[in-house]
Amino acid sequence: MLSMSRRHLMLAATGLAAAAAAPRIVFAQAAAPAPAPAAATGPFTLPPLTYPTNAFEPHIDAKTMEIHHDRHHAAYVANMNNAAKTNPQLGTAKIENVLGNLNALDDSIKFTVRNNLGGHANHTMFWQIMGPNGGKPEGEVLAAIDRDLGGLEKFQNDFNAAGGRQFGSGWVFVTVTKDGKLAIETRPNQDSPIMDGKRALMGNDVWEHAYYLNYQNRRADYLKAWWNTVNWAKIAERYAAAKAGTLGV
Repeated sequence: MLSMSRRHLMLAATGLAAAAAAPRIVFAQAAAPAPAPAAATGPFTLPPLTYPTNAFEPHIDAKTMEIHHDRHHAAYVANMNNAAKTNPQLGTAKIENVLGNLNALDDSIKFTVRNNLGGHANHTMFWQIMGPNGGKPEGEVLAAIDRDLGGLEKFQNDFNAAGGRQFGSGWVFVTVTKDGKLAIETRPNQDSPIMDGKRALMGNDVWEHAYYLNYQNRRADYLKAWWNTVNWAKIAERYAAAKAGTLGV
């Protein structure tokens, strides 16, 4: 019995040594995607998209649309709702009134409002003026483009060039006055023409989060492709509102 026990012990020890020497197989797990930021409850809301996230493929991919809307825009909304907890006046005033009077804000919140309310306003406009099967400019909008911007082809080329020249992050806009006059302007970061007492008829986001998954550093290609997403009927509505003095963000 004693000799059997020793043999068993020796066999068991040999097995343990072999197991210890054997290479370990580690199964890698895919990293879970980062969740979208939870928008703090409050007066500011994330406007839902009126089209699916894949509506603009191949020009803008679904993943970019999802991240852009559900995470980046949602973060601006969450930050504004957090700011409104201690500054409730932010949630009761019109967005354009707040952005048009930033200097009236306390210095402790001015930077937060400029970046996040500006981002909320810019993106709200951005989702509005995009849509599948957006058609072509016509009527008063086309006439204004011909009159003020040298025709559609020149306008698109100049708009793309301005967006390409914008250093770092920012936006390229078409501003519109109450008498319907159009102009191409750029702004850094999340600044808006509203901050200068103007109104944006339309605009394109040239932050890298708007295009990098598909275009990497080829901003010029993104700017050209973006025209396939423009909803000219919605832009015509905004033009009419601007002339009526009712255009908000």
